[in-house]
Amino acid sequence: MDIPLRSTRKYLFKKTDLLRLRELASLVSDPVDFQAHHGKLLRILRVDVEEGCLETLVQFYDPLYHCFTFPDYQLVPTLEEYSYLVGLPVPDKIPFHGFEPTPKPSDIAAALHLKTSIIQANLTSKGGLQGLPTHFLYQQASIFAEAASILAFHSILALLIYGLLLFPNIDNFIDINAIKIFLTKNPVPTLLADTYHSIHDRTQAGRGTISCCAPLLYQWFTFHLPQSRAFKTNDDKLSWPRRIMTLDPSDIVWYQAASDVGEIIVSCGEYPNVPLLGMRGGISYNPLLARRQFGYPIKTKPNNLALTNEFYLNHGDHSNKRERFAQAWSAIRRLSRSQLGKKSDYVHESYTQWVIDRTKSFGLPYRLPRYLSSTIPPSSLPIPFDTKEEFHEQLTKERQEKETWKRRCQELEQENETLKGKIAQQSRELFIQNQRMIEKDDLLRRKDALLHQDARRKRRFMDLFSRAHSDSEDPSTPGV
Repeated sequence: MDIPLRSTRKYLFKKTDLLRLRELASLVSDPVDFQAHHGKLLRILRVDVEEGCLETLVQFYDPLYHCFTFPDYQLVPTLEEYSYLVGLPVPDKIPFHGFEPTPKPSDIAAALHLKTSIIQANLTSKGGLQGLPTHFLYQQASIFAEAASILAFHSILALLIYGLLLFPNIDNFIDINAIKIFLTKNPVPTLLADTYHSIHDRTQAGRGTISCCAPLLYQWFTFHLPQSRAFKTNDDKLSWPRRIMTLDPSDIVWYQAASDVGEIIVSCGEYPNVPLLGMRGGISYNPLLARRQFGYPIKTKPNNLALTNEFYLNHGDHSNKRERFAQAWSAIRRLSRSQLGKKSDYVHESYTQWVIDRTKSFGLPYRLPRYLSSTIPPSSLPIPFDTKEEFHEQLTKERQEKETWKRRCQELEQENETLKGKIAQQSRELFIQNQRMIEKDDLLRRKDALLHQDARRKRRFMDLFSRAHSDSEDPSTPGV
């Protein structure tokens, strides 16, 4: 089967010199204690990203479904997988959205075990953002390491990792946004948001530098790649495009029990999926496409209505999507193991065909060296539900879809009423202008009539005057 090829693009990932940060991290004497307070940041810091891997992965990004679409399967970075890799949970609270008040110097000082006066003396601005220079933090961390002040040393080291590795922005500077997230200890939603948002933004532009935590994305991707020695060592020195294009769904490591956190966030608020808030904007992602990665079966192809593709940039958010995204996180919907059903690697062929159809319409960035079935499966009967919970889950989904359609209709009706109001207002304005024109025309006609009457009176007066003058000079009148 011929699948169209689309052009590959050149993308870069923002790189930060981590040598000094790794040297500082080597002074951690108790990694277990550090992880207990700050998660698996030290593991992420040690990750070396193999050149070409992520640059190849990005070529498969699907802007319609916000995932990576391969010939006959899809991979979706999820909150739960990122939570496992970072070693920190996703709490039931609104994540970073940028509207938070600026933290007080005293709050920053308390988190870093420093005096407020020292923080106040070193807070500065760079690139339009307030923050702390890295040389100051390195200096303070070294002092605490030498003094064996473990908590203070670990806290400052963690903040440096937040600002330089997790949320890279301005070189040699930890901006206030990274500090805010560090204080909340809730980095996972923002990390996933930055991954999706930056990749989507740059792939739509067709070029540029992707700004996200590249080592974390690399960890996630290699987490799903074959774990065999042959694939890892790559003795044949195959390029990353060739290595990935030879894989089929049976080669992918779909599920690992270690990463199973139990509950899955499937939607928030008014959205049928999950709205993510990043440093530079927001984007939705679709956990529905990641059921295999959670260890659950895909029983049918997805409903496109549930795969809304929301995206916005903070600087161009004229419809206040950021505020709506943030509000949605006040109503997080999680599904437990009992609600998700039995674990299974079953995948219905209608889903596989749906992915193949997407591949045929979207194209592939590289040639496919293996056979890809194009057989469309016959329409299947509805799959029976195994449990009452599954039935209620499907019923809930259908009700959500109904509410989504209802909300969209209401929005369209509101827009229609707004347009009607504008048209009516314009009609009134045109009517008033027309009336004014009529009044002006009537006034001009009356003025012309008065001028015409005045001219006639003047002519009659002149005629009378002329006759009177002529009579006074009549020669037939006898003289004295």
